[in-house]
Amino acid sequence: MNSIALSLSLSLTLLLPFVMPAQAQPELPFSVETVTSFDEPWAMAFLPDGRMLVTEKKGTLMLVTQSGDKTLVQGVPDVAYGGQGGLGDVALHPDFRENGLVYLSFVEAGVEGTRGAAVGRGRINLEGRRPVIANFEVIWRQYPKLLGYGHFGHRLLFDQEGYLWVTSGDRQKFTPAQDIQASVGKVLRLNDDGSVPSDNPFVDYTRETPLVDRAGVYDQIWSLGHRNPLGIAQDEKGNIWVIEMGPRDGDELNLIHKGKNYGYPEVSDGEHYDGRPIPNHNTRPEFEAPKISWVPAISPGHLSYVKGTAFADWGGNLLASALGSKALVRIELSGDAAKEIERYDMATRVRSALEGPDGAIWILEDERGSSEGRLLKLLPR
Repeated sequence: MNSIALSLSLSLTLLLPFVMPAQAQPELPFSVETVTSFDEPWAMAFLPDGRMLVTEKKGTLMLVTQSGDKTLVQGVPDVAYGGQGGLGDVALHPDFRENGLVYLSFVEAGVEGTRGAAVGRGRINLEGRRPVIANFEVIWRQYPKLLGYGHFGHRLLFDQEGYLWVTSGDRQKFTPAQDIQASVGKVLRLNDDGSVPSDNPFVDYTRETPLVDRAGVYDQIWSLGHRNPLGIAQDEKGNIWVIEMGPRDGDELNLIHKGKNYGYPEVSDGEHYDGRPIPNHNTRPEFEAPKISWVPAISPGHLSYVKGTAFADWGGNLLASALGSKALVRIELSGDAAKEIERYDMATRVRSALEGPDGAIWILEDERGSSEGRLLKLLPR
């Protein structure tokens, strides 16, 4: 060995003890059990008997036991599948035990290639071998229907008073989120039959020139200036919280107030995907600012409230499902304030997370690039 090679060898030998070992991932504070899998799952809702309804984006609804047995539910509407569109959320009427009403959100086709979100309801019959939703009727439609395949929103929530909340994305069209005559880019509040509560903030909205063909859209609106609201939850104090995907970074958690404007696309803590800047929230105080703004983005897909039946330390928290950051994000609430306190690396895109009747946390993976999206059950260690 020549002197140069010997010197190099000795140098490398001396460096080896200083090479840092790869750090082990911290152990999650819960166990993770794979229960079953689906084809592009999107949402779930628990039935009173502990079974659940799970939607698949291509247009199927499954009745699922907690052990993972699946049965196809008949009577689901046709959906316009593609991009972010398809079958969306599922929710039970507050009086489900008495009336059996199930609510579904979905994307439907319009004329000349347009699309829009819709919400319908029907009575589910769980008796017998083939569960079916009967007498399904559409009770709300996004207005206007637009070209494109993104930002439908269409998450559903029944609040403590029995009102139906619908999140409606901006359809990637930006300015309609500020248009009081469009229901895109809004958070909406309806009665359980799709009619409008008399105390909604824009019920008495009028213009000098009546727009007869658009009449009634504005009165559904509770708040405006939203981009792509993909999660909605209510805390024990009755506050309504909405999580939405921002543009490039700038995802938001918003506390929803009656008649308020949340600023998009005039303000955001992110920027357009083509690099064009957007003024930050602090430049326009007339708009409601988010309680949390994520930069970099987490890409939220769902939001839920945790009572803490099994996860006692999580009681009173919000859980955000994060797609881009592949995480479960725990958010602490204190009155009107909110802050992220834990982020659990799930190593998978998390579409939905929901506390079950026994307190376990159930997760739907966001299938991408494969045919499976697993249903996971989390229990505290």
